[in-house]
Amino acid sequence: MGLFYFLGQKKFYLQLLIAMVLTLVLIWGVFKFLAVFTHHGEVYLVPNFSGQTLPALKQKGFDQYFDLMVIDSVYDVRHAPGSIVMQNPLPGSKVKIGRHVYLTIVAKMPEMVDMPDLRNLSLRQALVLLEGRGLNVKNLQYVNYFAKNAIVDQLYEGEPVETGTMIRKGMAIGLVVGKGNHPVPVPLPFLIGKKMKEAHAALYYSSLNVGKEYFLDGNDTTHARVYKTEPSFNSHSLLDMGSPVNIWYRSDENFNFKNYIQQIRADTTQQDSVQIQKNQTQTP
Repeated sequence: MGLFYFLGQKKFYLQLLIAMVLTLVLIWGVFKFLAVFTHHGEVYLVPNFSGQTLPALKQKGFDQYFDLMVIDSVYDVRHAPGSIVMQNPLPGSKVKIGRHVYLTIVAKMPEMVDMPDLRNLSLRQALVLLEGRGLNVKNLQYVNYFAKNAIVDQLYEGEPVETGTMIRKGMAIGLVVGKGNHPVPVPLPFLIGKKMKEAHAALYYSSLNVGKEYFLDGNDTTHARVYKTEPSFNSHSLLDMGSPVNIWYRSDENFNFKNYIQQIRADTTQQDSVQIQKNQTQTP
């Protein structure tokens, strides 16, 4: 009987066939189990949870599809306590069932922070410190003082506030700032397309104030972006320090800011070219 005698036996091939079929069935079963376990192909669009509360989401059954997790809380007088103000993944994202959705809600009690000492700091340093403490800027009040953009005083509700005073997070601090011995006008920053918070910061860092604000598409600040300003922007805009800049906002959900900004920049470049040619013509 040879070493490979079994190769001539029908029984061997029958057992080999059975083994192959069982292997294929096992592989199919493993992949089927993994597909069921990982919910392969099952995706859900994440709704917009903004303004709702966690108990309300659970009552509606959203916790059966997503693992809702509160990871942070902020105090915001513009929204109801306990309401959701931020989420990750964002609304409209495609996720599998059971995916974590991280939520930031409005705190029921305001967080208190101690007032930093801003006096004699530069305006830029003061703005950074306030942002780090979660405090906002109310306005910049420029006064005669030899050091340009140096903080002369700090105000809370119109009155000087001492260092270490406990203040509710999110409150606005007024800054009294020095003009310097030889104050000069400052350029207006390009604000078009910026979010409200970004526009405010850009103005303050440029030694300017926020004037009146208008929301053309409702008061949803989440999607509001700067549509126009008064004075309007051009590359030669110069304003006195502390001047107010009025801002109009539109929602980025129904307005194409990318094309709008490109058009404004093109128009500005063209105006600059015309001005240069005009100056060259007038030069003797």
